[in-house]
Amino acid sequence: MAQGLRVAVAQMNSRDDKAANLRRAEALIDEAAAQGARLVAFPEVFDYLGPNAMTAGIPEPIPGPLTERLAAKAREHGIYVHAGSVHEQSDVEGKCYNTTVLFDPNGEMIAKYRKIHLFDIDLTGHVSANESGTILPGNEVVTAEIDGHTVGLAICYDLRFPELFRLLAVAGAEVLFLPAAFTMFTGKDHWHVLLRARAIENQCYVLAPAQIGPHEPEGQCYGHSMIVDPWGVVLGEAPNREGLVVADLDFDALQGIRTQLPSLMNRRPSAYQPQPVGV
Repeated sequence: MAQGLRVAVAQMNSRDDKAANLRRAEALIDEAAAQGARLVAFPEVFDYLGPNAMTAGIPEPIPGPLTERLAAKAREHGIYVHAGSVHEQSDVEGKCYNTTVLFDPNGEMIAKYRKIHLFDIDLTGHVSANESGTILPGNEVVTAEIDGHTVGLAICYDLRFPELFRLLAVAGAEVLFLPAAFTMFTGKDHWHVLLRARAIENQCYVLAPAQIGPHEPEGQCYGHSMIVDPWGVVLGEAPNREGLVVADLDFDALQGIRTQLPSLMNRRPSAYQPQPVGV
């Protein structure tokens, strides 16, 4: 089993031009491969970030033309490609899924995860969103294997639900993916804290490729794509522009942390059950 893994997380400013977004992603795959990355990961909705994706005709089946192009790039370079998230067609009129796809170095799709927690919020005067108006929720916790190491899949708003990440860690995950399009308003206060918390409490690497900058009609994404180690140390963080963050994951170091501070093994699930209220 390989004990090291060079990874690249991509920071993008996807807009309302799907073709241009995909060309940019393909160029970033080429760049990641040139830097020796074994894996490259993309942000949430890197395929399209703009006015209603449904009315714009953006969703595709998976597999479909977009994912086939990403699979071809994985084969071309012999690397893993984590397709952030894309708009996946559904059978429900007017709605699609927000879906992550993971390809292996042969271009085979080895995992697909549909975002479970949908971004329905109203921070009066700052951020209002109703993701469930056009997106269907997934209901499956998903892991996959990369070079003998288990990885767990999540998307953006999932970050606020620690129970999902604990399930992934208990299932053996050593790496957690969190592609995102965090808003500027929430990101400036919560992004770093939550990513480092998920890494520390689950003793996992966290890969968080993110959207940055403005998008139509009036959105603004926080950026700050990051790679965080199991101790909560930020190994790399993107500046305020598109590009890649590259780091080497050390799984011997991860096992050392889990051995010396065995919080996952010290869990007591039997004590976490609801207790009767005293009479």
